[in-house]
Amino acid sequence: MTETKELSGEIQPQAVLIKGRSLTVACIPAYDEERTIAKVILKAKRHVDRVIVCDDGSTDMTAEIARSLGAELISHAKNSGYGASLAGLFRFAKKIGADVMVVLDGDGQHDPDFIPAMVGPISRGEADIVIGSRFLAEGAGNMPAYRKTGIKIINEMVNARNHEGITDAQSGFRAYGRRAIELLSPVETGMGASTEILIKAREHSLRVSEVPITVTYGENSSKENPVKHGVGVVLSTLKYMSIQRPLMFYGLPGGIALSIGLIFIVWSLQIFSETKALVTNITLIAVGATVIGFVLIATAVILWVVVSMVKENQQSRYGR
Repeated sequence: MTETKELSGEIQPQAVLIKGRSLTVACIPAYDEERTIAKVILKAKRHVDRVIVCDDGSTDMTAEIARSLGAELISHAKNSGYGASLAGLFRFAKKIGADVMVVLDGDGQHDPDFIPAMVGPISRGEADIVIGSRFLAEGAGNMPAYRKTGIKIINEMVNARNHEGITDAQSGFRAYGRRAIELLSPVETGMGASTEILIKAREHSLRVSEVPITVTYGENSSKENPVKHGVGVVLSTLKYMSIQRPLMFYGLPGGIALSIGLIFIVWSLQIFSETKALVTNITLIAVGATVIGFVLIATAVILWVVVSMVKENQQSRYGR
């Protein structure tokens, strides 16, 4: 025991024990999951070598139950968010030298008996990341309509950025190979971490595939308002994308603002040369747009330099 501070459907899971020389671990982010965590841990243990639970500041018996069942425990003093839990699990998996890391929810939505199917493409050398998709082979048949709509919007954002046909960018049931474990760790503390990881995977040329899964939605499967959840994911995704593409997100608007400012400066000077008076509104727009343009362009350049340096450091460290 190690403690670190910090179904239903047409698809049938394969109840096969994964064995071999590689170290396969199940990683479970959990927050107040005392009613379901035991079943998830016990079923996961049949398919992996070690089970790691990140107790994200639970106020119930989640940590005690996980510990009693032999799971290795990462404990957060307070609730820090899904992304923070993932980051801790990535660090732990990397530290122990895991070859495959399978992430699944602790609320019982994900059936651990799908773990062999998730790990298969990685063990065969076909993928670095495997996503359990609820949209393949009618895997989303019992998904609430509002979830489907929100996930489709997020899918479009991720695919537009990555040029890939990912069908379930928000699935929390994923498997990561050794290279992915080494390279990926989310910065976002919230649910946007799922899309952040996929964007990073594209930047590192990691191979992403999907396998069909089914999920079980209970009445308490979502602890957050769906609208707040969806907006948070979209905003955090946009924030991360803006940092990774500063010349587009900040430089382009900055150039437009600066152009508008220069146009109004010329207009203001023309009026002044004719009337010897400044038109307040035109002058304010000229000054304001020019300042905003310079600030955005400066931000774009600074972020571009920083991101480029980070990428070069990562490439020299891990090789590309």
